[in-house]
Amino acid sequence: MTASAAPPPAARRRARSLMLTSALAITAAAVLVPFHWLAVGATHSSQEVFGSPPPLLPGGHLAENLRSLQESAQFGRVLLNSLLVSTLYTVGAGAVCTLAGYGFAVFRFRGRNALFGLVMLGLVVPVQVTLVPLFRMMAGLHWLGTYQAVVLPNLALPFGVFLMRQSMGALPPALLDSGRMDGCGELRLFLRVALPAMRPALAALAVFLFLYQWNDFVWPLVVLRDSPSYTIPVALASLQGLDETDYGAILAGTAVAALPMALVFLALQRHFVSGLLAGAVKE
Repeated sequence: MTASAAPPPAARRRARSLMLTSALAITAAAVLVPFHWLAVGATHSSQEVFGSPPPLLPGGHLAENLRSLQESAQFGRVLLNSLLVSTLYTVGAGAVCTLAGYGFAVFRFRGRNALFGLVMLGLVVPVQVTLVPLFRMMAGLHWLGTYQAVVLPNLALPFGVFLMRQSMGALPPALLDSGRMDGCGELRLFLRVALPAMRPALAALAVFLFLYQWNDFVWPLVVLRDSPSYTIPVALASLQGLDETDYGAILAGTAVAALPMALVFLALQRHFVSGLLAGAVKE
């Protein structure tokens, strides 16, 4: 009896490629199904959303849902509120995290590692633990109901500091030393040398910070007082009533809020991935 011949290498490669493609297709379908249901549900009424079987194709209630959303939550103003708060937070937190990351990566001082470890402890502290002391602090400053109470407490985001510290650590020391020899001060060296070299990391940080603030719900819910100043997550949550909830309007608002973020992420995806990998490998 002769042993059966092993399949040729080309056949094995095709089989592995087919299995990998199938696995990726199944994973992509699992990820995209919720987005498809969100887009379809935004075009149906609440009764149709929970019908049996659930709708799989777009309906004709999108305009009605958007009109109900505008009447119930002043959604146009809410969109502008979220855009303003997220932009201010991205600029402010980006500046703080970038400067902190540069300081931790470039300067050598006593207690640097201990201080950086203290900053990193913020990654493991639950948000709920800080709600009461931050609320009392904002109340003492008479900032409740204002956007500075939403933006300022989280400017030094631990993950942002960590990302920029790792990215700044990949800068060649000779590049910074040559700038100092040419008479550059540290601030000018930071602005003219470090920042241009860190464009991918800055893009990744900006996307992360904008998404973080755009989707933040708990803290704006605690400090914002009146509905005209609400951000998108708080405004959508306020539409859930005790007796009746317009799920069609909520799904329409969620779809409108998710679309700009999806477009921004897709446009900056290459910079986002390369920025997260910056500093992972050092020569």
